[in-house]
Amino acid sequence: MSESLSSLRPSAAAGVVGTTLREHVLNGMHAAKGATGEFTSLLNHISLAIRIINSRVRAAGLADLLGYTGETNVQGESVQKLDAFTNDVLMNVLERSGHCGVIASEENDEALLADHHGKYVVLFDPLDGSSNIDTNVGIGTIFAVLRRQEPKLSRPSLADALRPGREIVAAGYVLYGPSTIFVMSTGQGAHGFTLDPSIGEFFLSNPDIKVPERGSCYSINEGNFSRWSPSIQNWARWVKGIHPVGESPDDRAPFTTPYGARYVGSLVADAHRTLMKGGIFAYPADSKSKTGKLRLLYEANPMAFLFEQAGGAATDGKDRILDLMPTELHQRVPLVLGSKDDVAAYRQFVVGERK
Repeated sequence: MSESLSSLRPSAAAGVVGTTLREHVLNGMHAAKGATGEFTSLLNHISLAIRIINSRVRAAGLADLLGYTGETNVQGESVQKLDAFTNDVLMNVLERSGHCGVIASEENDEALLADHHGKYVVLFDPLDGSSNIDTNVGIGTIFAVLRRQEPKLSRPSLADALRPGREIVAAGYVLYGPSTIFVMSTGQGAHGFTLDPSIGEFFLSNPDIKVPERGSCYSINEGNFSRWSPSIQNWARWVKGIHPVGESPDDRAPFTTPYGARYVGSLVADAHRTLMKGGIFAYPADSKSKTGKLRLLYEANPMAFLFEQAGGAATDGKDRILDLMPTELHQRVPLVLGSKDDVAAYRQFVVGERK
């Protein structure tokens, strides 16, 4: 009997602070009828790759990993040395795990299709926020895992990866900040783990994370204001407390504006703050990036999955992110995520329900 990923439920013990990531995953495996251990092994391999990456991120300045390689990736972006290193680590660890039929990275032109019937698809952004590397600002790794639909009957193909985010069976991100935080979900809530560098182990530090229904901060690159549509400009004015003539703030109850502005420019850093404290993060389409800038498979879907698991919401402005059907490997989309009420208010402006 194949492993039922949707039934990977952490036991009561897994909710105890001090539980290791390994124990948390094993508890979920033991609760899954017919579990084979392959999914658990895959997550352990991802954890290994993260710990390797973390060790180099912490010593990047000493290990000659700062600066650019001189190459350009498929996105047309200059490749940082640390980008290349993290991408190589994840590709190698995942390929050697033997569990992946398809592996795709934001940094690579094509997906890697295995010559065996691996059960899983792993999609990842190896180093989000790489433009912040040389200035020592928070950066991170984002990933999503899907299960191939008929791994024993068909060879791996690109179609295995081009599926809506609602089919994700696990997703997570790692924030390399003052501490190294690993937030992950296997479909039974979102849980945060903090790395103890003295022993190289992740410990459960934030069990069952819940996004507040409404926050008090917004996160968006306001340098793009002139490129936004009028509806998004109206939302930006409203969230800052700039109300139309003749309208008082009370007319927008139950919301109280202005919101505080917080923007790092690294998706993992901005999303993590929003996940923990509530509010809204938005990266809309604009006249320069007409279809949005963030990648659906590597960034938007994993983050949307985590936010929904934590009781939040994620949209492209109109539609649920996890319902979008991918058509290409490096597809870009607008991304808005955060507290349910704040995301709903943003959508009301975009669809014309608010002015």
